[in-house]
Amino acid sequence: MAFIRTALFAETLEMSTDIDAVIPMAALRSSRDGKLPVLYLLHGLGGDHTEWTRQASVERYAEDKGIALILPRADRSYYMDMKQGAAYYTYLSEELPAIAKSLFPISDRREDTFIAGLSMGGYGAFKLALRQPERFAAAASLSGSLDIVHRLSEIEVFRNREEERMFGSVAEVQGSDDDLLALAGKVAAAGNQPQLYQCCGTEDFLYEGNRNFLKHAEKVGLRVTYDEEPGGHEWSYWDRNIQKVFDWLPVDKNR
Repeated sequence: MAFIRTALFAETLEMSTDIDAVIPMAALRSSRDGKLPVLYLLHGLGGDHTEWTRQASVERYAEDKGIALILPRADRSYYMDMKQGAAYYTYLSEELPAIAKSLFPISDRREDTFIAGLSMGGYGAFKLALRQPERFAAAASLSGSLDIVHRLSEIEVFRNREEERMFGSVAEVQGSDDDLLALAGKVAAAGNQPQLYQCCGTEDFLYEGNRNFLKHAEKVGLRVTYDEEPGGHEWSYWDRNIQKVFDWLPVDKNR
Protein backbone atom coordinates (compact mmCIF):
# COMPACT_ATOMS: atom_id res chain seq x y z
CA MET A 1 0.00 0.00 0.00
CA ALA A 2 1.30 3.44 -0.94
CA PHE A 3 0.01 6.61 0.69
CA ILE A 4 0.93 9.71 -1.30
CA ARG A 5 0.38 13.31 -0.17
CA THR A 6 0.60 15.94 -2.89
CA ALA A 7 0.67 19.74 -2.59
CA LEU A 8 0.01 21.65 -5.80
CA PHE A 9 -1.22 24.91 -7.27
CA ALA A 10 -4.70 24.55 -8.79
CA GLU A 11 -5.17 26.89 -11.73
CA THR A 12 -8.98 26.79 -11.38
CA LEU A 13 -8.87 27.75 -7.69
CA GLU A 14 -6.01 30.18 -8.17
CA MET A 15 -4.38 28.89 -4.99
CA SER A 16 -2.45 26.00 -3.51
CA THR A 17 -4.34 22.90 -2.43
CA ASP A 18 -3.74 19.27 -1.47
CA ILE A 19 -4.57 15.78 -2.70
CA ASP A 20 -4.04 12.51 -0.84
CA ALA A 21 -3.90 9.25 -2.78
CA VAL A 22 -4.00 5.63 -1.63
CA ILE A 23 -2.55 3.13 -4.13
CA PRO A 24 -2.89 -0.62 -3.40
CA MET A 25 0.42 -1.87 -4.76
CA ALA A 26 -0.45 -5.58 -4.85
CA ALA A 27 -3.45 -4.85 -7.08
CA LEU A 28 -1.33 -2.56 -9.23
CA ARG A 29 1.29 -5.27 -9.79
CA SER A 30 -1.38 -7.70 -10.93
CA SER A 31 -3.23 -5.20 -13.12
CA ARG A 32 -3.11 -6.13 -16.79
CA ASP A 33 -2.87 -2.54 -18.02
CA GLY A 34 -1.02 -0.94 -15.10
CA LYS A 35 -4.12 1.00 -14.08
CA LEU A 36 -6.47 0.71 -11.11
CA PRO A 37 -10.17 1.43 -10.63
CA VAL A 38 -10.53 4.65 -8.66
CA LEU A 39 -12.81 6.01 -5.96
CA TYR A 40 -12.83 9.78 -5.44
CA LEU A 41 -13.63 10.17 -1.74
CA LEU A 42 -15.00 13.53 -0.60
CA HIS A 43 -14.91 15.03 2.89
CA GLY A 44 -17.54 16.83 4.93
CA LEU A 45 -18.05 20.51 5.74
CA GLY A 46 -16.01 20.52 8.95
CA GLY A 47 -13.30 18.16 7.69
CA ASP A 48 -10.60 18.07 5.05
CA HIS A 49 -8.91 15.64 2.67
CA THR A 50 -7.23 13.80 5.58
CA GLU A 51 -10.34 12.85 7.54
CA TRP A 52 -11.21 9.61 5.76
CA THR A 53 -7.77 8.10 6.41
CA ARG A 54 -7.58 9.47 9.97
CA GLN A 55 -11.07 8.49 11.13
CA ALA A 56 -11.89 5.37 9.10
CA SER A 57 -10.02 2.31 7.82
CA VAL A 58 -10.36 3.18 4.14
CA GLU A 59 -6.75 2.25 3.33
CA ARG A 60 -7.44 -1.32 4.41
CA TYR A 61 -10.78 -1.45 2.60
CA ALA A 62 -9.18 -0.09 -0.58
CA GLU A 63 -6.38 -2.65 -0.42
CA ASP A 64 -8.85 -5.49 0.06
CA LYS A 65 -10.80 -4.41 -3.05
CA GLY A 66 -7.86 -3.26 -5.19
CA ILE A 67 -9.23 0.26 -5.61
CA ALA A 68 -7.15 3.45 -5.68
CA LEU A 69 -8.44 6.37 -3.60
CA ILE A 70 -8.17 10.03 -4.54
CA LEU A 71 -8.95 12.34 -1.60
CA PRO A 72 -9.09 16.02 -2.61
CA ARG A 73 -9.28 19.04 -0.36
CA ALA A 74 -12.37 21.17 -0.97
CA ASP A 75 -12.50 23.33 2.19
CA ARG A 76 -15.97 24.66 3.16
CA SER A 77 -17.18 24.93 -0.43
CA TYR A 78 -20.07 22.48 -0.78
CA TYR A 79 -18.27 21.50 -3.99
CA MET A 80 -19.74 24.65 -5.56
CA ASP A 81 -18.56 27.19 -8.03
CA MET A 82 -19.16 29.61 -5.20
CA LYS A 83 -21.08 32.85 -5.68
CA GLN A 84 -18.34 34.62 -3.74
CA GLY A 85 -15.27 32.44 -3.75
CA ALA A 86 -13.41 29.84 -5.76
CA ALA A 87 -14.73 27.56 -8.52
CA TYR A 88 -14.57 24.28 -6.61
CA TYR A 89 -17.05 22.40 -8.81
CA THR A 90 -15.04 23.21 -11.93
CA TYR A 91 -11.85 22.19 -10.13
CA LEU A 92 -13.32 18.86 -8.98
CA SER A 93 -14.99 18.05 -12.28
CA GLU A 94 -12.30 19.16 -14.74
CA GLU A 95 -8.87 19.98 -13.33
CA LEU A 96 -8.65 17.37 -10.56
CA PRO A 97 -9.33 14.32 -12.79
CA ALA A 98 -6.67 15.47 -15.24
CA ILE A 99 -4.15 16.01 -12.43
CA ALA A 100 -4.96 12.66 -10.80
CA LYS A 101 -4.58 10.73 -14.05
CA SER A 102 -1.23 12.39 -14.74
CA LEU A 103 0.16 11.62 -11.27
CA PHE A 104 -1.34 8.26 -10.29
CA PRO A 105 -1.88 4.88 -12.01
CA ILE A 106 -5.67 5.13 -12.28
CA SER A 107 -8.01 4.10 -15.06
CA ASP A 108 -9.90 6.71 -17.07
CA ARG A 109 -12.67 4.31 -18.12
CA ARG A 110 -16.16 5.15 -16.89
CA GLU A 111 -16.71 1.61 -15.64
CA ASP A 112 -13.65 1.99 -13.36
CA THR A 113 -14.50 5.45 -11.98
CA PHE A 114 -16.52 5.96 -8.78
CA ILE A 115 -17.19 8.77 -6.30
CA ALA A 116 -18.44 8.87 -2.70
CA GLY A 117 -18.58 11.26 0.22
CA LEU A 118 -20.05 12.02 3.63
CA SER A 119 -22.35 14.91 4.59
CA MET A 120 -21.27 17.84 2.38
CA GLY A 121 -19.24 15.27 0.43
CA GLY A 122 -22.32 13.10 -0.12
CA TYR A 123 -23.97 16.08 -1.77
CA GLY A 124 -20.82 16.68 -3.82
CA ALA A 125 -20.56 13.04 -4.89
CA PHE A 126 -24.15 12.85 -6.14
CA LYS A 127 -23.87 16.26 -7.81
CA LEU A 128 -20.72 15.33 -9.71
CA ALA A 129 -22.10 11.94 -10.76
CA LEU A 130 -25.51 13.27 -11.82
CA ARG A 131 -24.02 16.20 -13.71
CA GLN A 132 -21.40 13.94 -15.36
CA PRO A 133 -23.05 10.52 -15.75
CA GLU A 134 -20.78 9.83 -18.72
CA ARG A 135 -17.75 9.89 -16.35
CA PHE A 136 -18.91 8.03 -13.23
CA ALA A 137 -20.21 4.47 -13.12
CA ALA A 138 -21.35 4.75 -9.50
CA ALA A 139 -21.73 7.25 -6.67
CA ALA A 140 -22.41 6.86 -2.96
CA SER A 141 -23.69 9.32 -0.36
CA LEU A 142 -23.28 8.72 3.36
CA SER A 143 -25.46 11.09 5.43
CA GLY A 144 -25.42 13.52 2.53
CA SER A 145 -27.04 16.96 2.36
CA LEU A 146 -29.08 15.70 -0.56
CA ASP A 147 -32.11 17.99 -0.33
CA ILE A 148 -30.07 21.16 -0.34
CA VAL A 149 -33.07 23.46 -0.83
CA HIS A 150 -34.73 21.99 2.28
CA ARG A 151 -31.45 22.27 4.20
CA LEU A 152 -30.89 25.90 3.25
CA SER A 153 -34.49 26.74 4.07
CA GLU A 154 -33.97 25.32 7.57
CA ILE A 155 -31.24 27.86 8.24
CA GLU A 156 -33.27 30.93 9.24
CA VAL A 157 -30.24 33.19 9.31
CA PHE A 158 -27.27 32.08 7.23
CA ARG A 159 -24.36 31.38 9.57
CA ASN A 160 -21.96 34.32 9.13
CA ARG A 161 -23.48 34.58 5.63
CA GLU A 162 -21.41 31.51 4.70
CA GLU A 163 -24.18 29.71 2.82
CA GLU A 164 -25.06 32.90 0.96
CA ARG A 165 -21.47 33.24 -0.20
CA MET A 166 -21.60 29.65 -1.47
CA PHE A 167 -25.07 29.41 -3.00
CA GLY A 168 -26.54 32.88 -3.25
CA SER A 169 -30.24 32.70 -2.36
CA VAL A 170 -32.42 29.61 -1.94
CA ALA A 171 -34.38 30.74 -5.00
CA GLU A 172 -31.18 30.66 -7.09
CA VAL A 173 -30.49 27.05 -6.06
CA GLN A 174 -33.98 25.61 -6.50
CA GLY A 175 -34.39 24.01 -9.91
CA SER A 176 -30.73 24.58 -10.87
CA ASP A 177 -28.01 21.99 -11.45
CA ASP A 178 -26.99 22.49 -7.81
CA ASP A 179 -30.41 21.16 -6.74
CA LEU A 180 -30.12 17.36 -6.64
CA LEU A 181 -33.87 16.85 -6.81
CA ALA A 182 -33.99 18.79 -10.08
CA LEU A 183 -30.95 16.90 -11.37
CA ALA A 184 -32.55 13.57 -10.49
CA GLY A 185 -35.43 14.23 -12.86
CA LYS A 186 -33.12 15.26 -15.70
CA VAL A 187 -30.89 12.20 -15.37
CA ALA A 188 -33.81 9.80 -15.01
CA ALA A 189 -35.36 11.22 -18.18
CA ALA A 190 -32.06 10.96 -20.08
CA GLY A 191 -31.67 7.30 -19.13
CA ASN A 192 -27.90 7.33 -18.58
CA GLN A 193 -27.71 7.33 -14.81
CA PRO A 194 -24.80 6.03 -12.75
CA GLN A 195 -25.52 3.47 -10.06
CA LEU A 196 -26.39 5.26 -6.81
CA TYR A 197 -26.03 4.18 -3.18
CA GLN A 198 -27.54 6.27 -0.39
CA CYS A 199 -27.49 5.71 3.37
CA CYS A 200 -28.26 7.77 6.44
CA GLY A 201 -28.63 7.10 10.16
CA THR A 202 -32.16 7.42 11.53
CA GLU A 203 -30.94 9.79 14.27
CA ASP A 204 -29.04 12.02 11.85
CA PHE A 205 -30.18 15.65 11.51
CA LEU A 206 -30.03 15.14 7.73
CA TYR A 207 -32.33 12.10 7.83
CA GLU A 208 -35.45 14.00 6.69
CA GLY A 209 -33.60 15.46 3.72
CA ASN A 210 -32.36 12.00 2.76
CA ARG A 211 -35.89 10.62 2.85
CA ASN A 212 -37.04 13.58 0.74
CA PHE A 213 -34.43 12.81 -1.91
CA LEU A 214 -35.24 9.10 -1.93
CA LYS A 215 -38.98 9.73 -2.28
CA HIS A 216 -38.36 12.15 -5.15
CA ALA A 217 -35.94 9.73 -6.86
CA GLU A 218 -38.56 6.99 -6.75
CA LYS A 219 -41.17 9.39 -8.15
CA VAL A 220 -39.07 10.40 -11.17
CA GLY A 221 -37.70 6.91 -11.83
CA LEU A 222 -34.12 7.39 -10.61
CA ARG A 223 -32.85 4.07 -9.28
CA VAL A 224 -31.19 4.23 -5.85
CA THR A 225 -29.89 1.48 -3.55
CA TYR A 226 -30.95 2.75 -0.14
CA ASP A 227 -29.92 1.67 3.35
CA GLU A 228 -30.76 3.07 6.75
CA GLU A 229 -30.06 1.97 10.29
CA PRO A 230 -29.76 3.58 13.73
CA GLY A 231 -26.95 6.13 13.82
CA GLY A 232 -26.09 9.78 14.00
CA HIS A 233 -23.83 12.17 12.12
CA GLU A 234 -20.70 10.44 13.37
CA TRP A 235 -17.63 8.46 12.37
CA SER A 236 -18.74 5.19 13.94
CA TYR A 237 -21.62 5.20 11.43
CA TRP A 238 -19.51 6.32 8.43
CA ASP A 239 -16.69 3.84 9.01
CA ARG A 240 -19.21 1.02 9.25
CA ASN A 241 -21.08 2.08 6.14
CA ILE A 242 -18.13 2.93 3.90
CA GLN A 243 -17.33 -0.79 4.12
CA LYS A 244 -20.75 -1.45 2.59
CA VAL A 245 -19.94 1.01 -0.17
CA PHE A 246 -16.72 -0.82 -1.05
CA ASP A 247 -18.66 -4.10 -1.19
CA TRP A 248 -21.37 -2.49 -3.35
CA LEU A 249 -19.11 -0.80 -5.92
CA PRO A 250 -19.42 -2.50 -9.35
CA VAL A 251 -15.72 -3.28 -9.72
CA ASP A 252 -14.80 -5.57 -12.61
CA LYS A 253 -13.10 -8.51 -10.92
CA ASN A 254 -11.54 -9.67 -14.23
CA ARG A 255 -10.05 -6.39 -15.41
